[in-house]
Amino acid sequence: MKYFAYKEKDLYCEDVQLKELAEEFGTPLYVYSRNQLVENFHSIDDQFKHLDHRTCYALKANSNVFLLRTLAEEGAGADVVSAGELYLAFKAGFKPEHIVFAGVGKREDELEYALNEGIHCFNVESTQELQLLSLVALRLQKTARVALRINPDIDSESHPYVSTGLKQHKFGIESGQAIEVFRFARGLPNLELMGVHMHIGSQIVKVSPFVEAATFVANLVQQLRSEEFPISHIDFGGGFGVQYVNALMHEAIPPESTEQPAPTSSDFFSPVIPVLQQTGCSIWLEPGRSIVADAGILLTQVLYTKEMGQKKFVIVDAAMNDLLRPSLYNAYHQIVPTTIDTYEHEKVDVVGPICETGDFFAKERMMSRAKQKDTLAILTAGAYGFVNASNYNSRLRPAEVLVNGDRVRVIRQRQSLDQLL
Repeated sequence: MKYFAYKEKDLYCEDVQLKELAEEFGTPLYVYSRNQLVENFHSIDDQFKHLDHRTCYALKANSNVFLLRTLAEEGAGADVVSAGELYLAFKAGFKPEHIVFAGVGKREDELEYALNEGIHCFNVESTQELQLLSLVALRLQKTARVALRINPDIDSESHPYVSTGLKQHKFGIESGQAIEVFRFARGLPNLELMGVHMHIGSQIVKVSPFVEAATFVANLVQQLRSEEFPISHIDFGGGFGVQYVNALMHEAIPPESTEQPAPTSSDFFSPVIPVLQQTGCSIWLEPGRSIVADAGILLTQVLYTKEMGQKKFVIVDAAMNDLLRPSLYNAYHQIVPTTIDTYEHEKVDVVGPICETGDFFAKERMMSRAKQKDTLAILTAGAYGFVNASNYNSRLRPAEVLVNGDRVRVIRQRQSLDQLL
């Protein structure tokens, strides 16, 4: 987290003190670093600069239109999975020819919308979807460019809820049926079969699954070309893992683990690029988390602390409706003070106000001692944070701000009570 760092005792986002943001805009509050966002995008995109490629940001990770506009201006494409995401992509300035439409359950009206807008490609996941897309394209007198999503049955070794590349998962076409489905698609009108798509999971922190996936897709392209399919496009998906544990280090903060840091972009792609390059295809990617996760944090204020027997609770004003990942996946986010005023540590549960035992951000976590009215930063919260926010318990969705150097811009106002109606 290069652009989130302590300066003496205070935590900053770029040149802005986070405690001051909390005081000015209230909490819970999402804070994003523009420079971190841009740097993360280029750390991936630049790996492929010698190839015909497009790095398509996955809107599912964070779809704030101001962040999207920043990425569009940097030359990113967009990976969308709904009509709503497609609409936001257009509003943010992504070009239709730089957009791919993925997802296992696209509705007919969504296919029609995307066709009318002239997007680059549909990543199709079943024979029934192929048939429907063909019918819609025929009715509109348009040609739909298609890549078939193939499920390679590769274990991404990530959380089971975000693993997508095994044969028991709902995604894609079984690898053993790939050639047969390509043959089926070739007989349908108004479809242009241009490529292969795959996506094996999310938050993958080992390189070997990607090498295995690249080898699989390169061999499949060779097989398809042997049957005279004009394959010119590989969509390699995303899922490149980021650092959640020990994302931020300071002598006053207890180290959280001795595990190895997440691989860098170069680590992920150095062994993969030569395999993909030999196909001669245009290479498209769909990173989301790896672009936006550590570009964002969630600020929250300590409401109360209390002890229950041997347990100590730090009760904060953020909750599972603001950041769902810990409750949904038991996902780990480092939590640090915005101002260091003690070197004392204690083991606590950090919990929210919602009437659910599952409303927590950390359990049995050794942290800097927190007291009432302290402001805490929940780190690496830029991905799958606000996009999963809800009004559960009729709580208001938080505000979002974007920092660029010493400038701050509100990019989403805090929801008001009358907006609950």
